[in-house]
Amino acid sequence: MKPFNFVTGSVLPDLKNRLFLWSFLIMVSLICGAYFVGYSFTAKEYKQRLARWGLIYSMPDTKPSACERQCWPTGSEALPEGIVAKTSNLEMRPLWDSGIKSRISKRPSNLLAIAVGVKQKEIVNRIVEKFPSSDFVVMLFHYDGFLDGWKNLAWSNHAIHVSAINQTKWWFSKRFLHPDIVAGYNYIFLWDEDLLVDNFDPKRYLSIVKEEGLEISQPALDPGKSELHHPLTVRQTGSKVHRRYYKFKGSGRCDDHSTAPPCIGWVEMMAPVFSKKSWQCVWHLIQNDLIHSWGLDRQLGYCAQGDRMRNVGVVDSEYIVHLGLPTLGSSNGNEGLSNSSDRDSDRPKVRMQSYNEMKVFEKRWREAAKMDKCWIDPYQQQQQINQTSL
Repeated sequence: MKPFNFVTGSVLPDLKNRLFLWSFLIMVSLICGAYFVGYSFTAKEYKQRLARWGLIYSMPDTKPSACERQCWPTGSEALPEGIVAKTSNLEMRPLWDSGIKSRISKRPSNLLAIAVGVKQKEIVNRIVEKFPSSDFVVMLFHYDGFLDGWKNLAWSNHAIHVSAINQTKWWFSKRFLHPDIVAGYNYIFLWDEDLLVDNFDPKRYLSIVKEEGLEISQPALDPGKSELHHPLTVRQTGSKVHRRYYKFKGSGRCDDHSTAPPCIGWVEMMAPVFSKKSWQCVWHLIQNDLIHSWGLDRQLGYCAQGDRMRNVGVVDSEYIVHLGLPTLGSSNGNEGLSNSSDRDSDRPKVRMQSYNEMKVFEKRWREAAKMDKCWIDPYQQQQQINQTSL
């Protein structure tokens, strides 16, 4: 018997089988690839024909991922980037020319917004005349509806007038001072109408604010003539700026260990001044339905773009008088014509509503801070350390 030839009887047939299998797989792959390529072209051509015939709707091909843009404004995705106007301003435009001259001239870089009634017209006029038109846009929020009574003032036609009966400046500012609208202004003065400005110069004030790095500020109050509610706002004679108030006796003490309002990092609501960056935060802090905004002032420091103990302060060298006039709250909604008895009868209701809104705001803040697991209170740990050291 001949011995079994292992090489010719086993290895060679096995090698042939493998070569045949690989050749078969390669052929199948080529056929499948040709099929899918041909199908994609055919399908694309088929869809294009149907689109031309109006049988189906064809959207343009999706752009590659390299064209995807971050922070695209909502609603503008369908527009080319160069045509998207992300911000606005309060500049009025002429109807009868191209506006080339106005574009070349210097635009005001700050905004003065005041809630006004016609009975305080003379006081408001003195305020506005202090603010040079070359540096400030003036916006009046008319809570009494009497716009015609302002027409005889020289600056009135250049001011922005917004009217809504019996609404506060916080109601107006939430609806008409969106950060995208006032993005062109470096500082926003959001003032009441009952302020005397004999000892106040806006340019000197802003010079001090910039020098001191104040993102949120207010002019100090003349203690001899103003209605005072909080000692921190009282002018300190001989000082340029102060950020802290001291009280060593009684309840609510304020000393060098204090880190929170009303001892430090706080301004009152009658004459606040906000930088552009701080206003972008404050606008979101204003609650749409809490129009009196009581309690908001205690949280303004979170919008100070850093340490509220440094970036929030009261300017002493440029000070004002707060008259504390009870202007809101007439029974018929016409502040300018209402008599004092009408206003006096409604003031308790206004104050009660303000107090109730403050409690609602405080509750919302506590609940929001508790529910947001990603938010860290930058001042909580600081307060705990100071309390432990006492």
